[in-house]
Amino acid sequence: MKKLSLVFLLTFTLFLACSKDSSDSETLKVDKTANLKGPGDSANDLLSDTNFKNLVIEIAYVTNFAPTETAVSNFVNLLNERSYKDNISIIYKELDSPKKDSLSIDEIFDLEKENRTVYNNEDTLGLYIYFTDATASSDNPDEDLVTLGAVYRNTSMVIYEATIRNLASKSSLISTSTVEAATLNHEAGHLFGLVNLGTEAVNDHEDPDAKSHCNEQNCLMRAELQFGWGMAKMLTAKNGAIPSFGPECLLDLQSNGGK
Repeated sequence: MKKLSLVFLLTFTLFLACSKDSSDSETLKVDKTANLKGPGDSANDLLSDTNFKNLVIEIAYVTNFAPTETAVSNFVNLLNERSYKDNISIIYKELDSPKKDSLSIDEIFDLEKENRTVYNNEDTLGLYIYFTDATASSDNPDEDLVTLGAVYRNTSMVIYEATIRNLASKSSLISTSTVEAATLNHEAGHLFGLVNLGTEAVNDHEDPDAKSHCNEQNCLMRAELQFGWGMAKMLTAKNGAIPSFGPECLLDLQSNGGK
């Protein structure tokens, strides 16, 4: 009986080892290369259903810096309005603070490599959004130049939530959820390839003074929507309403597989 027990134990141990190796092997098989391209490179995949019929969004946020439900709902509505996707789902992931006052894009990408779990898989496209408590390293508050959001890969964006909350707190005319939604929607426009960032402009409407931004009045892709006080002024002028894509940007999206 002792010999039989020993054989069983060895067999069981071997099985566990094989199972672990198999699991590790499966993890290593995750192909991340399709999510490591430049901003706008997956515009058609995001807009059309040619290669991806579904979209899953991983919202990673620093503790106490999650986006409002209103802003996320508005963002999903925009995606449904402009892209052909059968299903759009959200996964939330709470993260510890990086404990830095500011972050560069390279540092943000390093954090993504550590924390991102959602990537393209069969007919589902993966999108990653990081809400951080740090500011952008390029900010210059003395000149009222603060960044609210940015895209840095074809399926990656960062939202500077602490900066957004600080901006909203200085005006009784705009709310945190409105600034969040406007920022998310603006950055989605860049992932959609606007302007001339993977989606070719049907007609010339790129701002000569702001690359990849629109020169149409009140368009969601105006350059000021990228920054703090420019955003605040535009939202205030529109009585807190979130801007929409202008006619030229809509024409571009439709030409590249969107609605």
